[in-house]
Amino acid sequence: MANEKALEALARIGETEAWRQAMVRQLIAFEGQIQAPGVDVREELTGPLVDAMYDDDQVVRKTLSSGVTFEFLYRSKIARDFVMSQPEHPDHAWEPQTSRILVNLAKGKRQVVIGGAYFGDHAVLIAREIAGNGGVVHAFEPNTQQRGMLMRNAELNGLTNVLPRPEGLWHDSTTNLKLVGYDSFANAEVAEAGDDTFKTVTIADYLTAQGVLKLDLIVLDIEGAELGALQGAEPFLAQPKGQAPNILFEVHRHYVDWSNGLANTPIARLLTGHGYSLYGLRDFNSNYDLAGRPVELIPMDAIHLEGPPHGFNMVAVKDPAVFDGPGYAIVRDVSPKYLRHKDPKLHHPIGGL
Repeated sequence: MANEKALEALARIGETEAWRQAMVRQLIAFEGQIQAPGVDVREELTGPLVDAMYDDDQVVRKTLSSGVTFEFLYRSKIARDFVMSQPEHPDHAWEPQTSRILVNLAKGKRQVVIGGAYFGDHAVLIAREIAGNGGVVHAFEPNTQQRGMLMRNAELNGLTNVLPRPEGLWHDSTTNLKLVGYDSFANAEVAEAGDDTFKTVTIADYLTAQGVLKLDLIVLDIEGAELGALQGAEPFLAQPKGQAPNILFEVHRHYVDWSNGLANTPIARLLTGHGYSLYGLRDFNSNYDLAGRPVELIPMDAIHLEGPPHGFNMVAVKDPAVFDGPGYAIVRDVSPKYLRHKDPKLHHPIGGL
């Protein structure tokens, strides 16, 4: 009974925007005032309270410090942590260092492919960066509602260089897939053709049809389909340094067996076989203010992988010199997962939070 009344009270607060914002501010203040070693306060305490004030179909609007505006459905940890950002107008929507490195890698570029574009949290930032060069973001998102939000966010920000695509990136262009799971956690599975399925396409076939001869950047967060998508891009991966695309992709223990080391996984062997150097990207799987901090990269042979099944982003480049300079730091023997409640030596940025 008490639990029901508490949920009703939170839902009632959520009906009034000013009340809801006031409650969010109080919960953020609470996070900063308590010491709870080993406890993920956001996941276990404050986050569920914020979730109770929102409906899954509710559209939320939020503006970054750059003036970029996003609308998004409150359906994921991405939405909740964006709502709870500090400062109120952050410099990114999701994954601070991933957002920063993508914009850096996009500078001066023209052709970008994103698999798993979602509502545009990274696609919009990249599109804004390359718009002045006549650049195009080919944004693949088979989730119809999220693709609609992506289109809306391109419109909100005056961007005409985002091409939303409904296909799933794969190793062939002849398969039917369906999404299994909820929203951002959904993964693609092979299925018979039907109303809830979508077609696959390879990056190479798609870009050939578009008349694109040079690809600058590939971004993949497609819940285990990353290897297939890269296999479908091999004509571009095989190009020499200076011509081949840079790549950012997610690996997750649920889909990638790294028990014999990352270097021995099929996705790493594919990329190193084409001359790529691979790094783990240290980042929060959240919205967290890291303005002014260097992007920390871990060479593939020095990534700390122990712990429960988890995922993280990796970067593959043919010219490691792109990471020379003050904006980057090469570090070793630490985890790519920034976690505030875990061992600082492994899970905090070098130099501390």
